[in-house]
Amino acid sequence: MENKTCKKCGDEKPLAHFYKHPKTADGRAGSCKECNKAATRENRKKNADYYREYDAKRFQDDPKVRARHKRYQATPAGKESVNKSRKKWRAENPDKRAAHVILGNAVRDGRAFKPDTCDDCERTGKLHGHHEDYSKPLDVDWLCPTCHRRRHA
Repeated sequence: MENKTCKKCGDEKPLAHFYKHPKTADGRAGSCKECNKAATRENRKKNADYYREYDAKRFQDDPKVRARHKRYQATPAGKESVNKSRKKWRAENPDKRAAHVILGNAVRDGRAFKPDTCDDCERTGKLHGHHEDYSKPLDVDWLCPTCHRRRHA
């Protein structure tokens, strides 16, 4: 088996420890996988704001990324991560959570009416109750997910 020396750490490693790179003579990158990963982590840490925005946009626009996230969320680790995130949000937003619960119970019990169409665009389908003021839990605008995102933007 052939070996190669990493240009960053200087260690000699088997070719399998280097990413493939079609533009190099031996077909492998100059840095080993571990050095490459460390550089990527450092770059993402240094430019965290940019990557946070980039990742959010990529998630919204790419069906492959959405599918991968959906598959992950179905795994035990994904379910645990979602539950942890949900618990954190509930702990940080008790007034919002209370308003959501009160509204959901009122709709279930028939004390609040959920229309069939979005208040903004008249689209039918799944609707969200949008609160302008969480201290008034039954005072909501019923919006489709697209219009709801637009309101929050």
